[in-house]
Amino acid sequence: MGVPERLAEKMSMAEQHEYLRATFSRRNMIRGGAVTIGAVAGGAFVPGVAQAAVPAQRTSAPASAEKVDGALVAPFGRHLAFGNDPRTEMTVSWQVPAAVAKPCIRIGAHPWDLSRKIDAEVRTLYTPAGVGASGDHTQYYLHAKLTHLRPGRTYYYGVGHAGFDPAAPHLLGTLGTFTTAPSRAEPFTFTAFGDEGVGYHGLANDALLLAQNPAFHLHAGDIAYADPAGQGKTADTGFDSRIWDQFLAQTETVAKQVPWMPAYGNHDMEAWYSPNGYGGEEARWTLPDNGPDKANLPGVYSFVHGNTAVISLDANDISFEIPANLGISGGTQTTWLETQLKKYRASKDVDFIVVFFHHCAYCTSTAHASEGGVRQEWVPLFEKYTVDLVINGHNHQYERTDVIKNNAVTKKLPIGGTAYPETDGVVYVTAGAAGRSLYAFSAPQSYEGHESEVESVASFVNLKDGRQNETVTWSRVRYLDYSFLRVDVTPAPKGRLATLKVRGIAETGEEVDHFTVARRAK
Repeated sequence: MGVPERLAEKMSMAEQHEYLRATFSRRNMIRGGAVTIGAVAGGAFVPGVAQAAVPAQRTSAPASAEKVDGALVAPFGRHLAFGNDPRTEMTVSWQVPAAVAKPCIRIGAHPWDLSRKIDAEVRTLYTPAGVGASGDHTQYYLHAKLTHLRPGRTYYYGVGHAGFDPAAPHLLGTLGTFTTAPSRAEPFTFTAFGDEGVGYHGLANDALLLAQNPAFHLHAGDIAYADPAGQGKTADTGFDSRIWDQFLAQTETVAKQVPWMPAYGNHDMEAWYSPNGYGGEEARWTLPDNGPDKANLPGVYSFVHGNTAVISLDANDISFEIPANLGISGGTQTTWLETQLKKYRASKDVDFIVVFFHHCAYCTSTAHASEGGVRQEWVPLFEKYTVDLVINGHNHQYERTDVIKNNAVTKKLPIGGTAYPETDGVVYVTAGAAGRSLYAFSAPQSYEGHESEVESVASFVNLKDGRQNETVTWSRVRYLDYSFLRVDVTPAPKGRLATLKVRGIAETGEEVDHFTVARRAK
């Protein structure tokens, strides 16, 4: 995106953001149009500070965009996300291809009764030509936060604006639905994967996701790949903000009715929009805002659905392999994580804790393998508070470990086996084969119906001083094709075994792995 490679190698994300802004400011002034940061309408969305735009050719999105007839503009890219309390809060987000007047959402208990109308918030994201491969492009993201909903209730909704009323009879086909979390523990299913991007395989996985009828979906980082290099460097000339339009259109079939809960990966850091690289993400998503204060990490949050607590983390903060945002939280994310784990493990309403993030704690991919920062900072906490399941992406394949504690196998977990985290340790799953090009293993594949057990696997871990080779014995299942994770949660009466039944499902619909995590219900 314009920084010389020799400089980008040494720059943090914040330094690259500053370089880009200064560079485009100078270019604009040379062309005769000085720009004042924070005073330009239709600028880049940077939460918490004045909006800013420093385009190469003009100072804002064209004023003519405001004159588009709303009847000629249809919303697209709808995606849901839970609020802090999934029982009573939901955010509906969407896009429009041009500026519209009076954007809103209509919601009700029936498709013929959408009497409740709520104004939507508009977040405008402007990317000038010359920032990577992007054309001179303005994106309009809209968000409506719904509160005081009833637990376990299905709602109908429609999104629109002046000239496009979703309650109109001829537009009822544009309606969507969502269901809030129940008020008490009930059986439910959720799905997960990482590294989707735009393309056929992502589309195929999305179709299978919908068939699982999940209560929510976890996306473990590397979402759209608008930044294809993924190094958190402004030198990436391939960055194209328009890829996000394609991604949100691709996933809409699922995300318009299933809360799509992302964690942020290395390909999600986009230096143009904000010093932390997440200004673009904050324009596109509205996620729970219960993460660590002042950590500057909007993708860190938690929520509870039934008897299961879910924690989203940002491993860019602790990644030795890709250090563009290394240390950005100043340790506050890890402190917050321990607070959350302690709270949930003590809660009488929570049986299971699921943690998801991008960089892998344990993986034998020949591309990225394992992240030493995760092992150093977070794995001891996972073990201390007996986390039930850790889900990662980053490596584009499916791999599942045995049960691990103290960096060693405490119990072999064959396909069909059961793990007991309270005594055994933690199971880690890499589910990074959602759609992007696949990586490779150094050992033979071994998956359901095609087991090929080996005593050890040669791999490496990314440490502060570089890669360190290691020989590991914890790699249990290895599958090298497109796939995702399905988890069926079954509560139990107090003292009986509640379960997570975890399955790896291939793009073909075949099962490639299954195992159970069990613990006594509180």
